[in-house]
Formats: sequence, structure tokens, C-alpha cells
Amino acid sequence: MKKVVFSILASLLLVSGIFAQKSVVVSNSSDLDRKAELVEVKACCKKSCIITKSIILKNEKGDEVPYQLTYNDKKEVNGLIFQADVKAKSSTTYTLVKGKPAVVKAKTFGRFVPERKDDFAWENDFAAYRMYGPALEKENPSNGVDFWAKSTEELVIDQRYNGELKNGKSYHIDWGNGMDFYKVGHALGCGGVAPYVGDSLWVGNRFDTYEVLENGPLRTVFKLTYNKFAVSGESYKETLVITSSAGSLLNKAVVTYEGKAQKMQLATGIFLHDGKGVFQPKAENGIVCYAENSFLEISKEPCGRNYVGVVAPGKEVKRKGSHAYVLTNYTTGKAMTYYFGAGWNKWKFPTDEDWFKAVSEFAAKTKTPLKVKMK
Repeated sequence: MKKVVFSILASLLLVSGIFAQKSVVVSNSSDLDRKAELVEVKACCKKSCIITKSIILKNEKGDEVPYQLTYNDKKEVNGLIFQADVKAKSSTTYTLVKGKPAVVKAKTFGRFVPERKDDFAWENDFAAYRMYGPALEKENPSNGVDFWAKSTEELVIDQRYNGELKNGKSYHIDWGNGMDFYKVGHALGCGGVAPYVGDSLWVGNRFDTYEVLENGPLRTVFKLTYNKFAVSGESYKETLVITSSAGSLLNKAVVTYEGKAQKMQLATGIFLHDGKGVFQPKAENGIVCYAENSFLEISKEPCGRNYVGVVAPGKEVKRKGSHAYVLTNYTTGKAMTYYFGAGWNKWKFPTDEDWFKAVSEFAAKTKTPLKVKMK
């Protein structure tokens, strides 16, 4: 989601130690209602910052709204992010007042998991995911994305890893909040990206390094680096920055490849497994959606319908072999932004059509971001 930020004039700062109540107006120019959508306000000036740890954000009913502070490179408060509700073709006003805010319940989280072969795992209130690190080198992993189904808004990553590794409770079994039934293999999984050169998809391997840039409670941002990404006889460095936001159907990803210039497209896509699912491409909008029956990898026990979706720049959708992807013309060294994610019919999306509709609406929202203004 594109951030729209506004600076605040010096007159809005603390005057003689007194905090003047301020308003944050969030406007929605689209035809879709926006529910729990994350917005950002950057509100710093040279000498002081109106956004501090001693303010409360309230909605139009006077209820406190949870927020997360953001920081600049110097670890100074840079602004805040919060989840806004705005009706179509309308605006909502939030108010900043002085006071001690309540503790915010975390809705996003991510971490490196060295105890499980160097996974990097993350989640929000919709789903959980992971990507594969150095310890899996010999098992020929990919730079694809794995999906862990959830049936709760609670955070589950640590619970599942601890259950599996310490208590013998496999996360391939649903203990009441979802499970891992998705298979990635050496494929793109539920939203990986790879160069497409010479009519071939060049799926990568595991990441080399990671860096956590933000970690909740409402937004988690991290960076994965692949130092030697093989593409048609050349080696590239891939940098992938992923943002997981509370209330967001899909993750945001910004990918960059550095190396020798050559004619290249990027394929942002999904693994079709047996290819028997329902495939719904919308090439004109850069959308690929898929719904399929899910089965546990070992027992082959059915476990509902699994959904995946990608939204990427480009109007060419290709289905080839076990993959489907959006193709985007690409120039080496440039950043490309796309969105990806997955869902389950036992959590929020009872039918295939519910998922397809949600992805289409998400894509439309990215083209008409909410606008934020301080008064």
C-alpha cells in the first residue's frame, strides 16, 4: 500500500509544555469500503515531534485506537501507523490527545528460526508464512514462499515451532488454530518471484542473510538477501523486502536484482501442485488466483480448500508446467513491488469465490490508496 505522508508545521508542536489536540483525516476516494486498513502518518519537524510515546489516538466515537510508532535511521520517533475504517467516497477523522496509550496487542510478528534449519517465519491476523535459509542448502529448497494456515487472529508461529521441536506436537496436525499442509518444494510456492529468461523460469535457492527492520505490533518488515542467484549462466544478487501488515490480505514485497544487464522479465507466481484446482487469472489487472483441495503431505488426509493469490505489475499471465505467474518487464538494478498471500476455507474465506473477490478488491485498493492529512 502506497504511503501518503504529510509534514506538520511548527505551530502544531508542543507550546509551553501544552499539547494541542490534533486531527488526522483519512480519506477514501474509491468505491470500496476500507476496513482495518493500515495508514501511516509521519509527523516530525527539525526540533520536536508531535508524535511521542505520550499520546492517545481516538476514533470518532471517542474509543482509543491502537497504533505503532515508527522510527527513523537514528531511532528517533518518526510517526505512527494505525488501522483505519473509512466508508467508500468518504472520510474519517481521528484525534490525537495527550495521555498514556494502552498496550497494543500484536497482530504481526516475524523472526529467524535457527532451531528449525534457519527458516524465516512471519504472520499477521490472516495467515503465516516462511522462507528457507542456509541450513536447508543440501535439501535443494527454493526462494518460494511456504504457507501455514491459521484459523485464529492470535499469533501462532512460536507456539507451533515450540510444539513441534520441544513437545512433539507436529504442526502438520491441526491442534485448534490451523496447521501446515502446504508443499513448496523447488517452486515459487504461494507468491515467490524469479527471473524469466530464455523462455525459462529460474527459481532460486535459499536466502543467505536476513534483517528485521520492524517487528509489530501492527507491521512487520524484514529483508532477505540471496547473494548468488543463478540466471541463464549469470549470477545476480536478489534483495527482497517483505512487509506484513495487520488486517492485510496480502503481503507487500519489493524485489531487486543486481548484476549483468540482460533482457529479463520477472515471474511472480504460484505453485499449482497437481494442477486440478480452480485457476482464475485476470491479466489486465496483474492478478493470478488459485484454489485447490489441500492434503497433508504424509497421510494424504484432506484438510479443506487452500487459496493463493498474486498481484503484480504487468498484463501478461503465463501458465507453464506446475506454475502460473504474472510476467513483468524488468531492468536490472530497479525495484519491483508486488503482493502475494494465501488463505484457507476454514478461516475468513468459506468459498473459492470469497477468495477471488477478496484478491480483486485488494488489487483495486492498491491503485487508490487512502489519503492522510493532519489538521
